[in-house]
Amino acid sequence: MTIEQSLMRLRAADPAPQRAGLQGPLAEQIEAAGVNFAAVGGPVQDRWVQALGELNQCVRPLAGGPAVLHEGGTYDGCWLESTGTISAEVLSRFAPGVAEDTFTLFAHHQRDDGLLPYKVSPEGPAYRQIQIVTPFARSVWRHYRLHHGAEPSAARGWLATMYAAMSRNDAWLARHRDTRGSGAVEAFCTYDTGHDLSPRHWFTPEHCHEGEASRYDPESATIPYLAPDLTANVTCQRTYLGRIATELGAEDAPWLRAAQASTAALFEHCFDAAEGTFFDRDATGALVRVKSDVLMRVLACEIGDGDFFTAALRRYLMNTTAFLSHYGFTSVAMDDPRFNGDHTRNTWAGPVNFLTQIRAPHAFDHHGHGAELALATRPVLAALLRADRFPQCLDPWSGEAGYTSSYSPALLWLLDAVERNFGILPTPAGRIWFTSMAPTRLGGGSAATATAYARTVAGVHYELGSDDAASRSFRAGSPHLSFPRDGGWRPTYAACPSPSSACPRAR
Repeated sequence: MTIEQSLMRLRAADPAPQRAGLQGPLAEQIEAAGVNFAAVGGPVQDRWVQALGELNQCVRPLAGGPAVLHEGGTYDGCWLESTGTISAEVLSRFAPGVAEDTFTLFAHHQRDDGLLPYKVSPEGPAYRQIQIVTPFARSVWRHYRLHHGAEPSAARGWLATMYAAMSRNDAWLARHRDTRGSGAVEAFCTYDTGHDLSPRHWFTPEHCHEGEASRYDPESATIPYLAPDLTANVTCQRTYLGRIATELGAEDAPWLRAAQASTAALFEHCFDAAEGTFFDRDATGALVRVKSDVLMRVLACEIGDGDFFTAALRRYLMNTTAFLSHYGFTSVAMDDPRFNGDHTRNTWAGPVNFLTQIRAPHAFDHHGHGAELALATRPVLAALLRADRFPQCLDPWSGEAGYTSSYSPALLWLLDAVERNFGILPTPAGRIWFTSMAPTRLGGGSAATATAYARTVAGVHYELGSDDAASRSFRAGSPHLSFPRDGGWRPTYAACPSPSSACPRAR
């Protein structure tokens, strides 16, 4: 009866925008997506509604344009490394118009020489560093496939605009960020990678020389770095630019050749086979042997095959002496002597950072390791449900919320985690995930008895009810799927525009 109770609560609830007090485009687009959520017991329902409400505060006009996503917390504006890529990619499932305007913001403010701004704030675009982590082209492509895959002609003009901007930025990086002729992408400063206060960047300048992203300080003895995360970013970026080129009727071969060359440079200059991970190579030719979440970033850029990813999981990501703390993936390995878990400030020296958490799923999804991700996610979810805010950082030892609040990566991580573990998640491949991991076994008073989730996909409304034993879904009001929890089931169903027996069956 717990599933029935959760479904009854869901069906009786006001629409999510009304419950969360949303206004403007976020309210309109979430209502159009038919997204709603209810739970019996525990704090998850209230925190989900709170996350939507605080997300609304992060969606507002910027630089005289339409409403876009802001980073939130102490960060006033939109950053390419996060807000404009991975966060907008997640937001795309809930508010596609806001996500698309956020992507477009960076193309609109591209510099005449091809450089994309690393951020756009109320003061305007900024170009002091590059600050690239999640590949921009991947986020743009996944948004396009999710919302325009069935009718691509309607959005090809927008896609062509983004393709041109990203191609010009790739050319800028090739001109200015390979001064050593290695084929790798170079970091000129700490902020190029967004790794504030990380021991990875000890003795490197915080920003590029004289505030210009094409210059580095000639007095520094260690830079330019051959940077694995920047190089992997460009590798993945070029792969997805190849896919976009094909969609637009152009040749993908030049992009694929360039991606292969970047991959070769990454492994030649930045991979240590004995350690099984990636390090920067400084200006003296030495490796900077700090074990940081650079590894997660590289893997999220789809580098390596399944065996390579499994080896990284065993040695590092799922290793509780390395990166897997009880409350998420740390920003520096816990067995590195420079690890510092201080979560009370903006630092990448050790604490769990929600940007790492929201970037991680793509790495696990790409290689089919959803079970490991679910294991790592559960305590983080419990911690965030009982926290007093949505922070940037968590204490790896206690799960206590740390630096800042109303931080959009944390807000979106919660919305993503609900869909990913006990909700309905549409994918860019045109399929829908239903997952049976209801939060019934969370610790610290965070557990619910049952949950229910709703979403409209391709014009059809779906509902999913889950408890500790099983899940049941409904399609256009009729029974659809029934499957056990049993360690976590994820039936994947083809999105179909009408309730017809001709629709593909689940797999």
